[in-house]
Amino acid sequence: MVDFESELWLWAARKQETWTFVSLPVEASDEIRDRSEGLRRGFGSLRVKVSLGTSHWQTSIFPGGGTGAYVLPIKRAVRQAQGLDIGDVATVSVELLDL
Repeated sequence: MVDFESELWLWAARKQETWTFVSLPVEASDEIRDRSEGLRRGFGSLRVKVSLGTSHWQTSIFPGGGTGAYVLPIKRAVRQAQGLDIGDVATVSVELLDL
């Protein structure tokens, strides 16, 4: 399990489509990459169980590009339930599934 704090940030996927993410720490991402060799799915994703405040759900983390960190999408329903917006810092727990 990885516990961390991260700022919510916005990625403009397409013209009118945006996604909100947090980035896992680079060191934890490196460890996850080492432990999950050969288990990655489409787009290099890994299945995870997430806790953020009182919200708990299953989703996937994805390689974040140039930083070396995995990124975790945060759904609008979770942001609303936890009173979070872009730029806020969230405390998150991520547990890898399928290991």
